[in-house]
Amino acid sequence: MTHTALAPVEPKVDYGHAEPIAIYFDDLDAMGIVHNARYAVLLERAVTPYWTARGHYLDHNGLSTPDVFHAVREFAITYHLPIRGAGEVLVHFWLDKLGETSAQYRFRFLSRDGRTCYAEGKRAIVKLDQATLRPAPWTASAREVATSLLKPEEAA
Repeated sequence: MTHTALAPVEPKVDYGHAEPIAIYFDDLDAMGIVHNARYAVLLERAVTPYWTARGHYLDHNGLSTPDVFHAVREFAITYHLPIRGAGEVLVHFWLDKLGETSAQYRFRFLSRDGRTCYAEGKRAIVKLDQATLRPAPWTASAREVATSLLKPEEAA
């Protein structure tokens, strides 16, 4: 039996970002499909490297910027087709809205070739002040990164 590696995918999207992510055995339910509760974690696996590469991350030294201290306010998802088995999918994400203290992501879970949409949804986050746990404004650095994720008509 010959094992071949999957060819690298160069995700192409007109706006936002598409991140390849791995689906592991422990992401699956007893039927061999991605468990519904795992989609929020899988979205994090896609969004985190994007922000990390741009200087916004949490590591053993703490927060790189205060913008990393945020909470999910809303998460909604619609499932279209099950993702079967382990492997790789693309997560296409972008921002619909960027407020003073909040942001709303939209996202789609896609096949590697981008032709099949397994699920889509939205996630709203609120940046918090670490001391008061009240909403706090995004820094200029976070706003710059976030603006790059805005869908073109939203950026106007």
